[in-house]
Amino acid sequence: MTHSTSDAGQGTWYSETLHRGLRTSIEARKVLFDSETEHQRLVVIESVGFGKVVLLDGVIQLTTSDEFIYHEMLAHLPILAHGAVSDVLIVGGGDGGMAEEALKHDGVKRLTMVEIDAGVIDFAREHLAEVNKGCFDDPRFDLVIADGKDFVASTDKRYDLVIVDSTDPIGPGEVLFTETFYGACKSILKPGGILVTQNGVPFFQAGELKATMAAFSGLFADASCYLASVPTYFGGDMAFGWGTDNADLRTVPLETLKARYAASGIDTRYYTPEVHQAAFALPAYVRDMVEAAGR
Repeated sequence: MTHSTSDAGQGTWYSETLHRGLRTSIEARKVLFDSETEHQRLVVIESVGFGKVVLLDGVIQLTTSDEFIYHEMLAHLPILAHGAVSDVLIVGGGDGGMAEEALKHDGVKRLTMVEIDAGVIDFAREHLAEVNKGCFDDPRFDLVIADGKDFVASTDKRYDLVIVDSTDPIGPGEVLFTETFYGACKSILKPGGILVTQNGVPFFQAGELKATMAAFSGLFADASCYLASVPTYFGGDMAFGWGTDNADLRTVPLETLKARYAASGIDTRYYTPEVHQAAFALPAYVRDMVEAAGR
């Protein structure tokens, strides 16, 4: 991450250089938080156009203006596809946004979140209350401070849904993109359970999606991905990995999804049953990545 004051004197611009040859910048009205935790540097700015912006080691993680898209699609889609999710595991997700969405479902009886960095939780409670909305105090919520790869390799608990809400495969998040980790995640799924992962923007991060799909294809009867458009993550649609041994869950009829959505009583700003179905309709270049990885 770089930051500098613009020549026009309009403010400070924070620039991300995650993708080679590309720099994206966002203007900050002021810096709300800037600190090194045990594992990473956390920065929060109040931006001109995106609300609060959270950066980890210089990479934009979320903005309060559009985080709902990412969190809704990674939580509600698999929960409503499954239809009977009771036990949820989130690996990462320290901002609390994923847990907040998943806990909207009354059917979720236990949600465990494994976060490697305790400092992120303290920070999220203070600075991102509008994202996590008190989910850390929900009696169904269980926080474990540990390395996600170690937890999934050693736990004796089983889950209907595992959500890997990781950073990009650099730094602490790198180990969460390996075949060994994905295999351990599968081993703790209940029969018919689902594993979903964040897999970046395929247009710029094709290698990330291909590697995950190659691992998934060797682990699951049904391995694919689905897409959502998140303005913050520059470069086109974002991909979410999808793995399950119940192939029917990717093709749940629209009327069934509508009935489950209505029964859930949740209120969403991006997710709809129609968007749910359409998210699995992949552009040819993404479809080709998925199919090639499975061969």
